[in-house]
Amino acid sequence: MKGFVTGVLTTLVVGAGIGLAVVYGGKVDVAADSPHSDLIFSLLETAREKSIDQGVKGLSVPINLADKDRIRRGAGNYDAMCVSCHLAPGTENSEIRMGLYPTPPNLSTLDEPSTEEAARKFWVIKHGIKASGMPAWSKGGIEDEAIWDMVAFLQVMPKLTQASYGELVEASEGHSHGGLTGGELMHGQGSDVMTAPAKVNGRSGHDNSDGHAH
Repeated sequence: MKGFVTGVLTTLVVGAGIGLAVVYGGKVDVAADSPHSDLIFSLLETAREKSIDQGVKGLSVPINLADKDRIRRGAGNYDAMCVSCHLAPGTENSEIRMGLYPTPPNLSTLDEPSTEEAARKFWVIKHGIKASGMPAWSKGGIEDEAIWDMVAFLQVMPKLTQASYGELVEASEGHSHGGLTGGELMHGQGSDVMTAPAKVNGRSGHDNSDGHAH
């Protein structure tokens, strides 16, 4: 028995030493253009989903997510905060999204989410996901009600056309919420904020060296 315990401890010490050598030797590839192995990706994905499962326990989803004002307000904040990574109806990709790993989901093409999925989206928007590019928007001062507004919008976005998406965004107050500024409009308002989808769609914006615009 003593020999078994000694062997286990030796294995752990050697394993820890190898791990430290790999880390301090710069052998861990952290480049976003170099994907994880299938095993590592699966482990990280499982850890993420199980963590969110725990996070949403006891979370109450508002009964008025179908409220038109909620959806309209959520459209403005989504367009200002999320569209460059998670896209909009009629868009296929963006430069920042192509450079992120893992690639953010295209929320404009997902099936209509359930109540459970609404809770998960709220949790992710509020708390973010470590080392994924997904920020914890609550740390930027966005209160829960504004996050639920975005969730309400996400409930309907997969059914929108490019035109109806633009109409909802135009009708919103733009990037508007409380938090850091006590309810002031942030980063512009109304149609001033709505330039993002046009740029993503390639109708305006900066040119790359090959001459096409984004």
